[in-house]
Amino acid sequence: MEVDVEKVALKYALANAVRFGGKAEVKAVVSKVFAELPELRTRAREIVAVVTDVVSRVNNMTLEEQEKLLRETWPEALVREKRVEEERKLPPLPRVEDFNGFVVTRFAPNPDFVLHLGSARPAILNYYYAKVMYKGKFILRFEDTDPKTKKPMLEAYDMIREDLKWLGVKWDEEYIQSLRMPIYYEHARKLIETGGAYVCTHPRDEIKRIRDEGRPDPCSLLPPETHLERWEKMLAGEYGEEQAVLRIKTDPAHPNPSVRDWIAFRVLDTSKNPHPLVGDKYTVWPTYNFACAIDDHLMGITHILRGEEHAVNTIKQEYIYRHFGWKPPVGIHFGRLNLEGMILSKSVIRRGIEKGAYHGWDDIRLGTLIALRRRGILPQTIWDLVFEVGIKPSTATLSTEKIHALNKKYLEPISNRYMFVAEPVKEYVLSGVTLPVVAEVMVHPSYPERGRRKIILESPHILVEEGALAGKGEVRLMGLGNFMIGEEGRLEFLNNDVAYAKDHGLPIIQWVPKDDNFPGTILKAERTEVRVIKGYGEPATRELKSEDRVQFVRIGFIRVEKPGVYIFTHD
Repeated sequence: MEVDVEKVALKYALANAVRFGGKAEVKAVVSKVFAELPELRTRAREIVAVVTDVVSRVNNMTLEEQEKLLRETWPEALVREKRVEEERKLPPLPRVEDFNGFVVTRFAPNPDFVLHLGSARPAILNYYYAKVMYKGKFILRFEDTDPKTKKPMLEAYDMIREDLKWLGVKWDEEYIQSLRMPIYYEHARKLIETGGAYVCTHPRDEIKRIRDEGRPDPCSLLPPETHLERWEKMLAGEYGEEQAVLRIKTDPAHPNPSVRDWIAFRVLDTSKNPHPLVGDKYTVWPTYNFACAIDDHLMGITHILRGEEHAVNTIKQEYIYRHFGWKPPVGIHFGRLNLEGMILSKSVIRRGIEKGAYHGWDDIRLGTLIALRRRGILPQTIWDLVFEVGIKPSTATLSTEKIHALNKKYLEPISNRYMFVAEPVKEYVLSGVTLPVVAEVMVHPSYPERGRRKIILESPHILVEEGALAGKGEVRLMGLGNFMIGEEGRLEFLNNDVAYAKDHGLPIIQWVPKDDNFPGTILKAERTEVRVIKGYGEPATRELKSEDRVQFVRIGFIRVEKPGVYIFTHD
């Protein structure tokens, strides 16, 4: 009876999606389908097309819909995936009951830069807590209200969205702060009217001196009517940069001087520094803490998970909540994430791109998500990494070897093996064989059911990496047979006995036909350099497509960027 391939694919696509927060991965599902139905490998192209279609449909469902269908149709698969989720141990959120059990979190990137590995941590944690653990709401908010010192990049908005989709992080609502300026103006006016904010016209140095002395700003003693007039002048463009700021009343003697009457709005000359979305429409812009506090309240955010560098910001924002009589969200701060052997610094990356040291945001030496994706790091690996670090308040330092070990767990079963001979190469002539010779190479040594790939040699000439046979007497050419190294580049055929090769400890050598190979280039990140490795792949490598994941024997795991161009992932 004909197997219902679509049904099998749906089972594994749902299970994979539930495991990874709502997003299934085609190759992982294909691997599961073939493991259950190995007889379908002869119809690989057809099966991959079916799985791709099923995964697309599953990924358009909500996580709740995925879990419901999996529970109703394949409850045993859901139980297995739930066990996996239980292995990801995160502590429960505090004070969930204060919000009637409904959790709302947000991920709020500044689009002045693309996401990097450190950015993935708050994105995944906020998403997972809200959508997976508590079945609540997750919001994406672009915090882009500084067109001067943290000028947004127009392309970053879509790049961030793509990074999140790749991670499997789906948002219920999206907001862009630069498009919400009237809302901030309205709340600023209310604060002025109720005495919670005032317009200060002192120079920057004077403001600092007053703060350092811990005394009230003389401007704060003026009546609200005066500040409303000043506020209107700010909006009308009658003040230039640094001539007037709106400050939030706090405690002039607060132990942290930066908290003392912190600045909520400033004037920016957007004719010189236009915003990529709204141009020079506005000249009065809210600071991070003001816009953040207003939005967190209006969007119903219950819990905020962010880095420890925001601890002081949490204190500042609480004054907004006090002035308005609002209940503040619960703030949770985790330590920094350092990665050895990979470049994460925004300033270093930006300068490097500007000077041409890096080719772009996806330069494989960088720790940006788009670069990691290009390298061949899988989103499941990023998830595992984030859960391993968790929400610890201490700084976590990870090595690239750790990332590679986690990634290898996912790549190993889906990466078929191919031979690739790197330059410089040496030509050898096979002797004692009858042409044509048919070599058989295992597709994957750990999955013998995937069969063997045939390489037909119409000519006795092959290519081997120069020096690979130096100092050796007998060798085994992978899938071809055992040979004795003769004079003048000749290889004398001995036998094709695998046991003979094992008993005699023959080194296994990879090779490609001289007349039927596929030239290719591997790009390999080696700390601050990109090494270019040119060579020749076996005939089957010409069939590889963009985004295929394979392993080149004795080289490492490879992501196919396009036919003939390969990105080295790791060993």
